[in-house]
Parts: sequence; C-alpha cells; structure tokens
Amino acid sequence: MKKILITGSAGFIGFHLVDSYLKEEFIEVVGMDIVNDYYDVNLKFSRLDVHGVNARKMKEHEIVRSSKYSNYRFVKADISDHEFVVAFMITEKFDYVVNLAAQAGVRYSISNPKAYTHSNIDGFLSILEGSKQSSVKHLVYASTSSVYGLNTSMPLSEKQSTEHPISLYSATKKANELMAHTYSHLFKLPTTGLRFFTVYGPWGRPDMALFLFAEAIMNDKPISVFNHGKMVRDFTYVTDIVESIRRVIMKPACGNLLWNGASPVTDSSSAPYQIFNIGNNNPVQLMDYITALERELGKKAIKNMMDLQAGDVPETHADTSSLESYIQFRPKTNINDGVRAFVNWFISK
Repeated sequence: MKKILITGSAGFIGFHLVDSYLKEEFIEVVGMDIVNDYYDVNLKFSRLDVHGVNARKMKEHEIVRSSKYSNYRFVKADISDHEFVVAFMITEKFDYVVNLAAQAGVRYSISNPKAYTHSNIDGFLSILEGSKQSSVKHLVYASTSSVYGLNTSMPLSEKQSTEHPISLYSATKKANELMAHTYSHLFKLPTTGLRFFTVYGPWGRPDMALFLFAEAIMNDKPISVFNHGKMVRDFTYVTDIVESIRRVIMKPACGNLLWNGASPVTDSSSAPYQIFNIGNNNPVQLMDYITALERELGKKAIKNMMDLQAGDVPETHADTSSLESYIQFRPKTNINDGVRAFVNWFISK
C-alpha cells in the first residue's frame, strides 16, 4: 500500500486531489490543513464533511479517521509548526508528499506580507525537512504562474527567467522553487514544482474571480472587471490539474544528465529537480469567460470597468509541452464545460 500526505487538503485543489484517491484501496491518504479563516471556514468544513471528517471542534494536532473512507485520515496542523510536522512525517513514513498548503492570493500579499512568509517560507521548510528526514520518494509542490512576473513573451515557458516577481506571493513561490532545488542538490530529495495557471471549478475559493462574479450576478450587484476587460488568462479546470498531479507524483524527478552549469537551463538540474507548467494552453479573453458565466446563470452581469490592479498581469498563457511529453496528458476541459460544471455546483451548494 502506498502512503501519501496531501497538505492543504481542506483547500480547493487539495480537496479534489484527496477526493480522487479515496476509492483506491491501495492508497492510504493523510490530509493536513490548519483550516484558517483567510476565507469562509464553513466552505472548508463542508469540503472535509464530504470526506467524512467533522473538523469543527478539532484541536490543533488532533488526528481523526474518516467516517466514510477507511483509507483516509485528517490531521489539523499548521505546516509552519516545524517540530510537529517533521516528527509527524518521520513517524508516518510517507512514500509521497504533495504540498498544496500555502497562503494564497496575489492582492492579499500586498497588505498582509507576514502571512506569506509564515506559510509559504517557514511552512515549506517544514515540508522539505520532513521529507528529507523521512526519505520521501517524491515531493510535489504547488508553485504558480505568478512567478513569471514581468515576462510578456507568450506562451510562458519553464525555460524563461522568473527573476522579476511583482507580488510577495509570487516571490515566496519562487523562493519555494529555490529551496526545493537546494534540498534536491544537497540531499538527493526528488522534487517537482508545478506552476498552476488560473485554476477554477466546483468548490473553488470565494475570493477567486468565478466565485465572486457568480455571487455578484446572482445578487444583482456589479462585478469588478479589471484592466477594462483587456485581460487574458489560461483558465485551467481543476480535474485537469488533479490528473496532472497524480501522473507527476508517480514519476519522481531525476537529474538531467545533459544539464550543464556553464549554460544552465531553469526547468531542471543535475539534481533530482524539475519544474512544470500546468495550464490549458488555450488562453481565453476575460470577457469571454464572463459571457460563458452569464449564459449558464441566465443573467447579465453589471460590469464596473476598472484599471489593472497592483500585482496583477494582463495576460498568462502556459507552454505545457514539457508536461505533456513527461506524463502523456494534456489538460483539455474547455471553458464552456468548465464554467457549466462550476455553476451547477454553485447553484446547488
């Protein structure tokens, strides 16, 4: 039986990744989450309820077994609690670790910078150290398309520079990639970083655009359309993200035998380290995204056109050729099907 730790398991992507494993009897899954109040904790509790975990009265460091799935346990813990996390990982001896726990949000990082160094730097160090000390076979962790920062050459490739972030959130995720490489180099820990591009779908975060738009439209309130609608995003449906993660997990990073320090590439190394984009490779105009949502809700949005926000970029477009070659899978959910699935969940929740 394989044993996997998924941090951030009460979060959006973590919930879906856990869900994908729960009917596989040869996979033992442990979820970890602090269940903080960055957004409505009731949504996080509801996600956990789906997996047979009532976390409403759980104490920190408490571990409970799912009432629905014999192969699932949940531990309430902050990944920044270094001593607990490392000791827990050593005791449990996980085969694989997927670190999805992080303080999310570009704009929130501008006004609350310490939350990001706490979770995304201190917390990630706990995961790295626990993985090293427990001889994890493969650590997969969430990075972000935001690391590309001021890059404007599209599509964005893992081989491009990421030296010019424009938010502390993206800077901490870039730091994660650098920290992972250090552990891969020093301790031969296989690590793979995944740069997610605008993930959306059912059970999404309330601070994400699709959720905000849907809630406003349904309540006849205006939506904020930044950069006056001149935005392009590589929207990626959450189940495509999950399938990509699952395939990557089972292919631990290996050192690139062709890597040369005299002309170093940025997406791999002589160490067991690699970086991949996960996107739909099919960028969509923001106004088309809003139109798809209006169509599914059967209502027109009241649009408040605004300037580009600090820390935001006008366009993202993922080059996913490296990922497709590596795992033989290409995200394929189109925007109409993805928005329809979200709306069906949103209306029924």
